[in-house]
Amino acid sequence: MTKPTPRPGILDIAAYVPGKEHAPGVERVFKLSSNETPLGPSPTAIEAFKQSAGHLELYPDGQATALREAIAEVHGLNMANILCGNGSDELLGLLCHVYLGPGDEGIITEHGFLVYKIQIMGAGATPVVVNEKNCTVDVDAILAAVTEKTKIAFIANPGNPTGTYVPVSEIRRLQAGLPAHVILVLDAAYAEYVRRNDYEAGIELVSGNRNVVMTRTFSKVYGLAALRIGWLYAPAEIVDAMNRVRGPFNLNAPAIAAGAAAIRDQAFVETAVTHNRLWLEKVTEALAEIGLDVTPSVTNFVLIHFPDVEGKRAAEADAFLTSRGYILRAVRGYGFANSLRMTIGSDEANLGVIDALREFMGRRG
Repeated sequence: MTKPTPRPGILDIAAYVPGKEHAPGVERVFKLSSNETPLGPSPTAIEAFKQSAGHLELYPDGQATALREAIAEVHGLNMANILCGNGSDELLGLLCHVYLGPGDEGIITEHGFLVYKIQIMGAGATPVVVNEKNCTVDVDAILAAVTEKTKIAFIANPGNPTGTYVPVSEIRRLQAGLPAHVILVLDAAYAEYVRRNDYEAGIELVSGNRNVVMTRTFSKVYGLAALRIGWLYAPAEIVDAMNRVRGPFNLNAPAIAAGAAAIRDQAFVETAVTHNRLWLEKVTEALAEIGLDVTPSVTNFVLIHFPDVEGKRAAEADAFLTSRGYILRAVRGYGFANSLRMTIGSDEANLGVIDALREFMGRRG
C-alpha cells in the first residue's frame, strides 16, 4: 500500500445529504426541507441554554443525569434504561457498532431513514432492503427477510419521508416473529406528533422484551435540532453494552440543560402539536384540491407526489418553489423520484407553498 486505505466497504457508502437550505438570489427563504418546528424551542429551554454559558470551562456530566432524570420523569421510565446521545443518529450508529460485524445482516425498509443503511455498512455488515406496501412498513416482508445472519431490524414509526405509521398490533406481531437475538429498533422521531389510538412509540414493547429498542429525538417537536440531542430506551444489558463504547462526554452541557427544560415544558409541546394538526389537515386538503396526491401523514410533514407530465414533475416543481423562496426536500434517494416532502411550517410559509403550487399546477382562478 502506498497510502492509508479505508477498510473494505467504506467507500461503497453513499454519504448522507441533508435537505438544502438556500435559494440563491431570493431575498426571503422559507426552509421546509428538514422537518424543523416553526415554533422554535420552549422559552425555558432557551433560558437554560443561556444559563449554561457561564460554565463552559467545565466538562459536561458524562452520564447526562439531569436530562435522563427529566426524560424518566415525563415518560414514567426507569432512568437506568435511558441512554442519551449526540442526536439519535449517534445512538443508531452505536447500536450497529456494538451488535453488527462482517457477515451479519441488518434489515431496513425501502423508504426507511437513509442513516440505517449507512450505519449498517459502516459496521461492515450487509443491509437487506425489503419492500413497503402503500408507503407503509410491511411486517410480513420483514419477517420473510430474516435469516440466520440477521442481527437487527430498523423500523421508522412513523416513517420518514412517508409520514405513515404501523399500528401497535402489527409492531407486536413483528417482535413476536423475530428470533430472540434480533434487535428490533423502533425509531420514533416523530412520535410526539401522532394522535392515533392504535399507535405506540415503543415504551411498552421495550419494557416487556429483551430485544426491543426505542429511539427518540429533541430535534423535531422540541425545536432543539441545533443542539443534537437524542435518547434511547432499551433493556439494561443493551444500554450497558453501548455505554462501554460511547464517547465519555458525547452530550454537551448546554444541550443537557436545554433538553431537560424542554421536555418538562409539555404545555409548549402541546402548542406545537396543535399548530401542526391544524395545518397538516389544511395543507393536505389544499394540495388535493390543486390536483396533487399526498400520502396521508401523522407527522409534521407531507409527501407530495407530482404527475408524470412534462413541466409538472417534482424536479420542476422544486425549481419553481425554490425560485420563490420555498425550499422543500427532494426525496429521490428514498425511492420517490417524482415527489417532494414538505415540512409543516408557519402560517405564512404554508399558505405561500399552497399558493405557489396552485400557480405551478395552473390552478389559479
